[in-house]
Amino acid sequence: MVKPVIAIVGRPNVGKSTIFNRIVGERISIVEDIPGVTRDRIYSSAEWLSHDFNIIDTGGIDIGDEPFLEQIRQQAEIAIREADVIIFLTNGREGVTSADEEVAKILYRAKKPVVLAVNKIDNPEMRDLIYDFYALGFGEPYPISGSHGLGLGDLLDAAAKHFPSKEENDYDDDVIKFSLIGRPNVGKSSLVNAMLGEERVIVSDIAGTTRDAIDSVVTVNGERYVIIDTAGMRKRGKVYETTEKYSVLRALRAIERSDVVLVVINAEEGIIEQDKKIAGYAHEAGRAVVIVVNKWDAVEKDEKTMKEFEEKIRAHFLFLDYAPIVFLSAKTKKRIHTLIPMINKASENHSMRVDTSVLNDIIMDAVAMNPTPTDNGKRLKIYYTTQVSVKPPTFVVFVNDPELMHFSYQRFIENRIREAFGFEGTPIKIFARERK
Repeated sequence: MVKPVIAIVGRPNVGKSTIFNRIVGERISIVEDIPGVTRDRIYSSAEWLSHDFNIIDTGGIDIGDEPFLEQIRQQAEIAIREADVIIFLTNGREGVTSADEEVAKILYRAKKPVVLAVNKIDNPEMRDLIYDFYALGFGEPYPISGSHGLGLGDLLDAAAKHFPSKEENDYDDDVIKFSLIGRPNVGKSSLVNAMLGEERVIVSDIAGTTRDAIDSVVTVNGERYVIIDTAGMRKRGKVYETTEKYSVLRALRAIERSDVVLVVINAEEGIIEQDKKIAGYAHEAGRAVVIVVNKWDAVEKDEKTMKEFEEKIRAHFLFLDYAPIVFLSAKTKKRIHTLIPMINKASENHSMRVDTSVLNDIIMDAVAMNPTPTDNGKRLKIYYTTQVSVKPPTFVVFVNDPELMHFSYQRFIENRIREAFGFEGTPIKIFARERK
């Protein structure tokens, strides 16, 4: 399921990061009473009643050295393109400012639902401050207090009314959907074109020429696939989206729609921190993962080069130790034939179910080989294990006390399951539950 996206938009110092943290329920963005201090993670998943959604704090989209109002405009435009619903946040104590009016002008052209929030209304006596904000033209202003958490329920109720009603699922269940994620200029579009055998996606040496997420349906050996090419960063007019964080916003939706995620790395440039961050979201989302090393033709090689590069990847991507690695060149199409079989294998393992009796035999053998740990004289007892879901394969281990299931022992059990059943290309999740 593709989650709807809320973006919090507004001039600096109206409390965007505070509201963001309140809605998410944890302190993710840095909050200080100085305009422009948000530099941390700018989006997260959140939940309100029966609604799951992603939320963006545009204060963290750092545009650079552009003029003050130009930064506000660019941040708002980025959010507009990404969001299904926009929360327009203002400061009730300062009233309507010229910067608020500038943001309002941008939002008029957005053709997206806008919910107006007036922050810093900390008590009922301050409600009269909201009436001036009707002049912004977005209907009823919602009084809220980020510092006290007041009014957020009504605000989220109003935003949720505008969530898309249909899930983005236009393909049959037997169609494998895979996306290509990675920082700009790793060759995602070139790889799509090489797989399609046609120049369907504009390819350029300038980082970020892909404008939108593009779905391409391709048939290989009688099997249908949907390729989701994530949009990179781009230049349009004076909008310079030269922030690494922005490329991740686009990758999030593509990941949610995918069965398999191809993490594309530029062999010429090697691995940088942003590669690990982007790959981390695919892992956290529980998607099958294949690591693709592109531009392999441009690397000077000997008989040890591939093995050394693979060891380097494993050292950097410890959390993706299950992901297979494919070396190829989209430009020359060398080794590109190895990619589809690896996608098939990862997708198959992502959907694999194992027999409960066989699973428990494996677990009991593992316990016999490596007895369960003790804590303060109390030993962990494992009664039985069952698989509860797929995509990713998820297992529940019923025990006497979940607190005794140390991470290291859980990892041991995961390794035994992988040894027995494979699961190459997919994360697996294990939860300890007390047997009632």
